[in-house]
Amino acid sequence: MDKKQIEREIAELKMEYVNLQGDIEKLESVGQNRQVTKAEERLGLMEEKLSELNEKLFQFD
Repeated sequence: MDKKQIEREIAELKMEYVNLQGDIEKLESVGQNRQVTKAEERLGLMEEKLSELNEKLFQFD
């Protein structure tokens, strides 16, 4: 994986992260607690992936 691919993947993951945060807010407003919990778990996984990608990106600098 080269630097551009990592940067692209980070950007896509950040967009997905923001969208999921919005979805969580909507789910909370209608009382879908089970889906909120699943979505929050997914956010955690996304944060881990972002951390890994940022670490890889740092190695290029």
